[in-house]
Order: sequence, then C-alpha cells, then structure tokens
Amino acid sequence: TLVAAGVLAGSPGSAAAQEETEREMAELIGQVVSASTGLPIEGARVILLGSGYGAITDAEGNFRVPRTWAGRDSVEVRYIGYEAGYTVIDLEPDHSAEKPRLRRIKNPVLHHEVYDQALRHPGILAIIEQLIGPGLRSNGNKLNMKEPDHGSAVEWHQDWAFYPHSNDDLLAVGVAIDDMTEDNGCMLMVPGSHRGQLHSHHENGVFVGAVSEPGFQPRQVAKCLVKAGGISIHHARTLHASTPNHSSKPRRLLLFQYCALDSWPLEGFASYAAYCDSILRGKPTIHPRLTAVPVIIPLPKPDNAGSIFEIQEALHNKEMAKQ
Repeated sequence: TLVAAGVLAGSPGSAAAQEETEREMAELIGQVVSASTGLPIEGARVILLGSGYGAITDAEGNFRVPRTWAGRDSVEVRYIGYEAGYTVIDLEPDHSAEKPRLRRIKNPVLHHEVYDQALRHPGILAIIEQLIGPGLRSNGNKLNMKEPDHGSAVEWHQDWAFYPHSNDDLLAVGVAIDDMTEDNGCMLMVPGSHRGQLHSHHENGVFVGAVSEPGFQPRQVAKCLVKAGGISIHHARTLHASTPNHSSKPRRLLLFQYCALDSWPLEGFASYAAYCDSILRGKPTIHPRLTAVPVIIPLPKPDNAGSIFEIQEALHNKEMAKQ
C-alpha cells in the first residue's frame, strides 16, 4: 500500500516554455506500508509508469523520487526479491554474505543524481550529437564492476543484437571510474566491425546474448585502454568483449547508451511518455527513420534472462571466461 505520497513542484514555467513542450519538474515523496499489518516495507521498488523513474524504500518505508515531471502519473510498487526484472543490482555467481560480490548496478541514474548529471554532461552530449545528432535521447545506463582478481567476463557480442532499432544511430559511452588496463579486464573491440555483419546471437533457437557462430575468431582486436575519468565510445554494432579482472585493482565502468531521436526500438518499448522522458536534446518525433540495417529479434530469451551476464550463461562455449 502506498500512503502519504505527494508531489513537490518547482516554479511554474512560462506559456512560451509550455508551447515548446518543456514540462515542469517535480519530486515524488511517500511511504510504502503493508496492507495487512500497516508496517513499513523496506526495499520496495516504486516506479512511475509514465516516466520510468523510480526509487527504493528505506528502513522506514519512505521513498523519494528526486526527478520527475509534475502532473498526474500511475505508480506501481514492486517488492524486490519477487520481481527479478526490477532488481537494482546484479551479483556474481559466487556471491555470498561472507564475500559479497557485486558486478552491476542497473539504472544508476535513478539512484544518485551524480550519475544523472554525468549522463547529461554537456561535453559528452556535444561529442555524441556530432556523431548521431541533432537531437539525442538515452536508451539505457548501467555501472559494471569487476572486483580485484575476479569479475565476470563478457563474451563477444554486439549491443545491437539486444535492442534493434529502426536505424542504427546508437552509441554507448563508457566513463572510466578506474584505469582500464589489459590486466583488469578492459573492453576489447574490433575496429570497423560496426560496418560489417550482424552476427548470430542465438544458440539452439534461443537468444544467448553472445556471438554463437562456430569457429568465430575476432580479428585485429584493439584494447580499449582508458585512464580514470576518460571515456570510450563505441557503436551499437561494434563487436566487443572483456576478460575477467586478473589484477589487484578494481575495474568500474559507467555505461551510458545514446541514440538518435528518430531511432525507434523494434522490440520491448515501454510507452510514448517514456520515449519523451528519455530525450536529452531536441524534440520528440513520431516519424521513425527507417534504414537498411540487419535485424534479428532477440527472442525467445532463456529462462534466466536478465542482464547480459545472466543471458550469456546460456551460451555453450564461453571463450572469454577461460582467459
């Protein structure tokens, strides 16, 4: 049960601003309690269905969604632990209470304003807009982590296989929190592969999130060595992978996905409101630009479908994990 929810809005915008489709920003605060006992629920996920923004309740059941649009919206409450699709974190297979091992934070921009500020960094947006603009929106974000002498490998794949769009003006920016080195599992890329074929990411009729072609061997592999604070940029069709972390230092990489405003997803789209809310620069369009791009729909998914780490567990031959 959601109780004591309220919206705190900022100052009203001008009529001209409203005509430009700019919307007033606000925050949502409230508390989640048990419908049967009335006691507060910790760890519940509160989701605004229109915008996709959300928050996690604290020990007192309280939550605060710091950034959303003022006005009416539908709110959904899910309890973490029962809805795998809405979990915030992704754990290593050998995680335990004695040795906690975290490998990903999903949608970090929802959980701290610093990540949201980084997503909207004008220096990053200026570069990306030169490549796929004018106009940009975000179609995802995550924080991947490899602990010292540990950290899951990522098998060779193309991001495009996970989220095909009406055109392929999609990029990912990696913000290095630590130095990315060969020893700690930096990203490996195949230069020019974004102009090549879309490789099969299916095995035995199931989407496995990795190149599954027998005998696949990438050529001219480049190591993406980036100092902490630097960024990497790769196209959605670029072949890339990474090995486990064999060093004594952590490897944390914040990943932001960007796409052109007229690039519309072909599968798994939430709503028009979510599309509008994902816009970083420019105005919404309902006219997708269609180009001759190779597409394989990422369905059906394996039973344990979640993050790329979980999906790739279905792959039979995991070459990067062996390195």
